[in-house]
Amino acid sequence: MSPSAPARRLRLGLPRRMFSQVLLMQVAIAAGVAVLATGLFLAPLSRLLDDQAMRRALAIAQTTAAQPQIARDLQATRPSPEGPVQAEAERIRKASHAEYVVVMNTRWVRWSHPDTTQIGKVVSTDPSGALAGRDVMAIDSGTLGRSARGKVPLRDAHGEIIGAVSVGIEYDSVRARLIHAIPGLFAYAGAALAIGALAAYLISRRVQRQTRDLAFSDISALLAEREAMLHGIREGVVALDREGRVRLVNDEAQRLLGIGDEVVGRSLDDALGEGRTTDVLAGRVTGTDLLTVRGHRVLVANRMPTDDGGAVATLRDRTELEQLGRELDSTRGLIDALRAQDHEHANRMHTLLGLLELEMYEDAVEFVGEVVGDHRATAEQVTEKIHDPLLAALLVGKATVAAERGVALWIADRTLLPDRLIDPRGLVTIVGNLVDNALDAVAGTPHARVEVELRAEGRTAVLRVRDTGPGIPAERRELVFTDGWSTKQPPAHGKRGIGLSLVRRLAERQGGNARVTDADGGGAEFVVVLPEALEEPEPAAADRGALVPARRAPADTTPAPQTPAPTPEEESR
Repeated sequence: MSPSAPARRLRLGLPRRMFSQVLLMQVAIAAGVAVLATGLFLAPLSRLLDDQAMRRALAIAQTTAAQPQIARDLQATRPSPEGPVQAEAERIRKASHAEYVVVMNTRWVRWSHPDTTQIGKVVSTDPSGALAGRDVMAIDSGTLGRSARGKVPLRDAHGEIIGAVSVGIEYDSVRARLIHAIPGLFAYAGAALAIGALAAYLISRRVQRQTRDLAFSDISALLAEREAMLHGIREGVVALDREGRVRLVNDEAQRLLGIGDEVVGRSLDDALGEGRTTDVLAGRVTGTDLLTVRGHRVLVANRMPTDDGGAVATLRDRTELEQLGRELDSTRGLIDALRAQDHEHANRMHTLLGLLELEMYEDAVEFVGEVVGDHRATAEQVTEKIHDPLLAALLVGKATVAAERGVALWIADRTLLPDRLIDPRGLVTIVGNLVDNALDAVAGTPHARVEVELRAEGRTAVLRVRDTGPGIPAERRELVFTDGWSTKQPPAHGKRGIGLSLVRRLAERQGGNARVTDADGGGAEFVVVLPEALEEPEPAAADRGALVPARRAPADTTPAPQTPAPTPEEESR
């Protein structure tokens, strides 16, 4: 057997569960404290009993010396077992339960003693202190063994010292009192130990519940794994306590939020400042996949409460995905616009060809004039007012679709939106859904028209979509934003669009709101307000007082929908 085998067996014999280890340690500590407290109490108790015995002996000696008859008898008689001094001393000894009461003269000769054979002999211990006029207390050994002694001077009627009185208390009686007190001390110590063991058990049970009965090694491994996981994942994690203070922030969260370790222990308002990001992490804004902006980053936040009243918030960086999605949506919008334009141009060219073949030239001219009428929102008009390429491509395509359905799609004169959108993809979804619903609402109505207004107010984007349809009754204006409600009667268009409920959710996710009211002149007006939807303008652009697009709108590459060449009559004018 190897030398380490006994030690290995010893380690295996120890309990592995944290509950058992904590309980054993606490019981051992309670037992050690009880034993130590008992020992510390016994030592002063022994000294206290000795002091009480010595003081008792001194008090008996003082009482004896205070009797004038003893002093007179000491001077008038000789030491004798039948003498008056011996008789009085024995009376006092028996009444006080002292071991001895010895009366002596200045030559140390005894006049009294419990052992009458010692009368007339010199005392065994030095009485010089008492004969010098001092009261003396001591633990000493004499002819009767070890005792607690008190010695005082004996004076005559004139105050002259004529001898001394020595009184002894048997030391075995003092020891017996101490031994008699020990069982009571052990009882108290045992009770204290039992209470300590019960408290240790309750504490251990609480620790067991809180640690889920894991071993210390398991907890250490979990902590090491947690640290590696938290600081290794590419997702920000912020843990908060029940008071809203930051108790943990991993490396990715520090990078995304632009903070450091110094925020640990501070409140979110103090660590991050006021803003939507703070409100989302603190739980003042509820929901899932909430969009928020921190610096130049677009973040998606989720918050999960914990059992202790705190919370854990996770952050994902959506900035790069937003850029890729922006390019994809721009391309998709251009494709949709080209597809709609191709379909519309084909129909109108067939119509124009038929008019020319029928030699209805005036009707052909009128038809071309209607095509290029003022009620069309051309690509140039859109890109002049909306600099974001995604929205511009979307509205150009929607204009073509609207023309196919006999609806005039207008861009309001107040429209002006720079290319500084933080979440253009979300705004594209909102605009596209509202325009589709408006086109459905006005389809088949005379003088059908849809007007779109997009403008920036600081960092806030405001969207208004008005139509000339039948409108929405007041009692149904909140209902239209609920899940499953649609303005379209199935199966006219099937499952098309994302629904007005998604419009409101997207708006609220960005900290805004969506509502519907009556439009001027009839119809419905949807209003969406998105706070902090735009980035701060570049310093150079702000100094010039101009809105400088971050990217050029694709006006040069997007063909203007249905803008035919001018007729000869128009050229002559």
